[in-house]
Amino acid sequence: MDLDDYRRHSPYSDPGRHGGLLDAVATDIPTVAATARNVIVHYRAGGVELPDDRLDEVNCRWVDRILDTDQSRFPLPLTAERPAVDRVAGCCRDHTLLSVAVLRQHGIPSRSRVGFASYFTPGWHHDHVLLEYWNGERWVWADPEIDPAGDWRFDGYDIDPTAGLFDSAARVWSAYRAGAIDPDIYGVAPESSIRGAWFIHDYVIQELAHRQKDELLLWDSFGAMTDDLTDADLTLADEIAALLLAADDGGDEGAEKALTDRYATDGRLRPGAQVQSFSPVSNTVSTVDLRLSRT
Repeated sequence: MDLDDYRRHSPYSDPGRHGGLLDAVATDIPTVAATARNVIVHYRAGGVELPDDRLDEVNCRWVDRILDTDQSRFPLPLTAERPAVDRVAGCCRDHTLLSVAVLRQHGIPSRSRVGFASYFTPGWHHDHVLLEYWNGERWVWADPEIDPAGDWRFDGYDIDPTAGLFDSAARVWSAYRAGAIDPDIYGVAPESSIRGAWFIHDYVIQELAHRQKDELLLWDSFGAMTDDLTDADLTLADEIAALLLAADDGGDEGAEKALTDRYATDGRLRPGAQVQSFSPVSNTVSTVDLRLSRT
């Protein structure tokens, strides 16, 4: 994928009839991030108690649906302040996706990056999604979910990829396979059983999907995702992680093309018409037809 492709919307980031709302948002990253936080509140870590009947908003999936929900309550510009408890329930993926949507609406190359962050809980690496955008010279990592007024002790809008604050799923997988990390401290939360090697493996596939502009929900399962790893699963993740790292670290155009080609031809790596979605609020599993849910 070239820069021009990342300037264009995916089906997930396309605002549909709400394009004018995104046109009105300034493109400096502090404003973009603050707008995302103003529209979306984390469903379990946003500092507010959300009504049970609102929690399913985490499954809105598409930016136009997120904005439908927001505008049904606040038919206002996205920068007009919303009370936290009335914002759309979402998570890091949604803060990032809305930020990506704003930037793409203005023709700025951007994408979401899937991996693990170490800055929320000491000794733990939370699954997390960052915004990555092209500033004219390089790709920059930014976390639109965190408020810079907090005591983060690092620049959340220009995160150093070498600092260990956030690592892509591919880098974590490669470290695990080299025996350099304990996979059981990588997952949803310290109190959750959703952690470990299988989870990192699945996030390598999620990372590739997001890089290819299929910005799926983090609890969507498809293709080779599994909680029972086989030798074939290990080999596949090794191959994809190596290509992702080569595309990142050296800007290897051959690796980038190989990722695009593998994604287009290997059904294990991409969602088909349907995904299995494991809802984090109802703890139920459903089959979602992506074609029907989009219309």
